[in-house]
Amino acid sequence: MKQRIDLNADLGESVNGRIVGDDAGVMPWISSANIACGFHAGDATQMRATLMACRTHGVAAGAHPSFDDIAGFGRREMAIDPDVVYAQTLYQIGALAGIARGVGIGLTHVKPHGALYNQAARDRALAEAIVRAVHDFDPDLILFGLAGSNLIEAGRALGLAVRREAFCDRRYRADGSLLPRTHTGAVLDSIDAAAAQAVSIARDGFVLADDGSRLRIDADTLCIHGDRADAAAFARAIHAALQDVRIQISQEEEA
Repeated sequence: MKQRIDLNADLGESVNGRIVGDDAGVMPWISSANIACGFHAGDATQMRATLMACRTHGVAAGAHPSFDDIAGFGRREMAIDPDVVYAQTLYQIGALAGIARGVGIGLTHVKPHGALYNQAARDRALAEAIVRAVHDFDPDLILFGLAGSNLIEAGRALGLAVRREAFCDRRYRADGSLLPRTHTGAVLDSIDAAAAQAVSIARDGFVLADDGSRLRIDADTLCIHGDRADAAAFARAIHAALQDVRIQISQEEEA
């Protein structure tokens, strides 16, 4: 049983004055924030605001790069040359890192977003492009990726520290992939159900897949989606459920 786990949230997704999610309500309950870098959501003003909130709350700040897809919120799969993905990932990390420097904090990690994340979990060439971008920008950055995926394997192969990620509110397939959002039941709308899944992963190391089978998951970090309508209440409930079973929430790894 784990004694500690990271609790991360995808934040900073408001853009051009259009508010997405409740970053202020989520921030007190998490240990890491994955901040949109402008390609699927977010803008320079929002990046700065989210970084400042991370500094205030002592939350680790990371880049959340995606495909260049504002219209589709980065959730549409795309056929893009890995070299383009490398350049776009490097660009997005650099943009957030520059603003972070002005705010007076450093970045700790990188987690791809949406379709880029899921395609890289399956596609080794795409995973390697992302990993090279992270490594070339700063080899001390931690790479977040789907537990058991190509992204984690590629990160380890290049010598990056990795965090195996699992999801509180997403349904899994028996092969360890996420059930696509186009499928009914892909997102757990019930806070209680998501909290139970978070505890099952963090404490017991497994989740029930969509076919009812028991899927083993070794996770270092759990994800909360900041664009949920109930994001603040959701984050608070997940935090409380983990504390109730004596699991500490921290980005630091267990000794």
